[in-house]
Amino acid sequence: MKIALIDYGSGNLRSVQKALEACGAQAALVSNSAGLDDADAVVVPGVGAFGDCASNLAKTGLWNPIKTWIREGRPYLGICLGYQLLFESSEESPGVEGLGVFQGTVKRFPSGSGKVPHMGWNTLDVRDPSEGLYRGLAMPPSVYFVHSFYPAPEDTSLISATCDYLVPFAASVSSGKLHATQFHPEKSQHVGLAVLRNFLNSI
Repeated sequence: MKIALIDYGSGNLRSVQKALEACGAQAALVSNSAGLDDADAVVVPGVGAFGDCASNLAKTGLWNPIKTWIREGRPYLGICLGYQLLFESSEESPGVEGLGVFQGTVKRFPSGSGKVPHMGWNTLDVRDPSEGLYRGLAMPPSVYFVHSFYPAPEDTSLISATCDYLVPFAASVSSGKLHATQFHPEKSQHVGLAVLRNFLNSI
């Protein structure tokens, strides 16, 4: 199984690549649209700013091919920024358009109510533990977060798990073969590897 791990010039690529390989996948770094030709799935990780990520994906020529990939219902996993980019816009980068796969905006945690960024381990409230990314996991799973912004989907039926930090937020979404997480599976030890295996098994 070949995974196209999108390289847009930033992000924690090596740890994501190692985690996917530990789950039995071949994870190839891809920085142009030709790298999608023989891929079974696309994984977009992310560390950095919403606007920079969108700009770099456009510069590499991957922006529209990724939109097409998702529109065709092909397997996609977004991690952190790879999740946030699925929405229309972000408060982090006003005026910058996201992929617009889902309606909704990416919001910043409210100031003055606690430490931002949200960094460290937290538990998930999983909507349906019998399927999707969380199948077979002990409940509630604990995963690792590093973020100051979170998506707020208009269609709440997309949400597969929530987390409560300062406010309740959508920790992950699923729609067909598309899955995306605000937490970092590659930093979430055995739980994160189980999440990645479930994604790979869904392809």
